[in-house]
Amino acid sequence: MLRLYMVRDPQITHKIMSSVKSKNTRPEIALRRALWSTGLRFRVNYKKLPGKPDVVFTKAKIVVFCDGDFWHGHNWAIRGIPSLEEELAGYSEFWRNKILGNIKRDKETTEKLTNEGWLVLRFWESDIVADANRCADIVERSRRERLC
Repeated sequence: MLRLYMVRDPQITHKIMSSVKSKNTRPEIALRRALWSTGLRFRVNYKKLPGKPDVVFTKAKIVVFCDGDFWHGHNWAIRGIPSLEEELAGYSEFWRNKILGNIKRDKETTEKLTNEGWLVLRFWESDIVADANRCADIVERSRRERLC
């Protein structure tokens, strides 16, 4: 498949990327609102744990990450491309390495937290946007099971 890409001025790319939020994103807020509406209370952007989870239930030892589709390597699936490798083939070396590094760091963070006894729940941005209440139900069910 032939794909054409426009070359963008690096200054424009820098301006666009520097405006991307790293916390309190729309999907995070949507999930937190859905969790709050179920009566759950939690910590936000908890810095004491590896990876700075977006939502933390300290008593139940549950951490929740809201992973952006582009930044964490899920863009290929939502765009209908057959694989991550095919998606990354169209990226510059910088972005390919950045995304692969994020994926590696996510796996390491999940492993470290799991080894410390935490339940790690990760939701894709697109899943939260599609149905934040369904994601909140998964969290609520997991919390209930951990506290029993």
